[in-house]
Amino acid sequence: MTKSKGTILIVEDNKDIAEMMYAFFESREYVMDYALDGQTAINLVEQNQYDVIVLDLMLPDIDGVNICKKFREEMNVATPILMLTARDTLQDKVAGLDAGADDYLVKPFELLEVEARINALMRRKSIVIQDEIIEVESLKVNLGTLQVTREEKELVLSPIGYKILVLLMRAAPKVVSRREIESEVWGDILPDSDTLRSHLYNLRKVLDKPFEKKILHTIQSRGYRIGDL
Repeated sequence: MTKSKGTILIVEDNKDIAEMMYAFFESREYVMDYALDGQTAINLVEQNQYDVIVLDLMLPDIDGVNICKKFREEMNVATPILMLTARDTLQDKVAGLDAGADDYLVKPFELLEVEARINALMRRKSIVIQDEIIEVESLKVNLGTLQVTREEKELVLSPIGYKILVLLMRAAPKVVSRREIESEVWGDILPDSDTLRSHLYNLRKVLDKPFEKKILHTIQSRGYRIGDL
């Protein structure tokens, strides 16, 4: 019996697109499930474990941003989420990533690219991190529990935001270039130019906005760093 490559939930209200994706990935040895509306997706996620969720932004009952927020904030779902949408504005991308999506793909798309992005998300999820605590000033990350705190206050990050933070903290006080971050987080399947900027914007809101002192810094023409300037 052939081993499955992974389990994917497709949340897409266009039945033709959902069935096309279902057939494509099933033929390539993935275990598939799909929902045509948000509530069905929520029910499926409550009952099943998935390796990746492919989530359309525009749904008839609950939009993809609110579903994503529910998964992350209320249901504590850590499953990687690839958001699909016909909208391609920066504002829409920021909204999706801010809600907790890990990656963003604009329609129309090629199924081979969807597969490549899904595989990249699954590879990142499969990395096992041993228990370890890293600290920079008042910022602390427990790599075993994934807990992030600053000044003893627990912070909630998206999976990509967490990965960027760990990269910056491991490198501190050195500057990490944009290219280094993109390569580490996305590998060979690089996002568009807005995606990293959106993740960093959201990361800065969590790390710095509630506190008096900034800890995430942009170093002009060089990159980003964590710590005191």
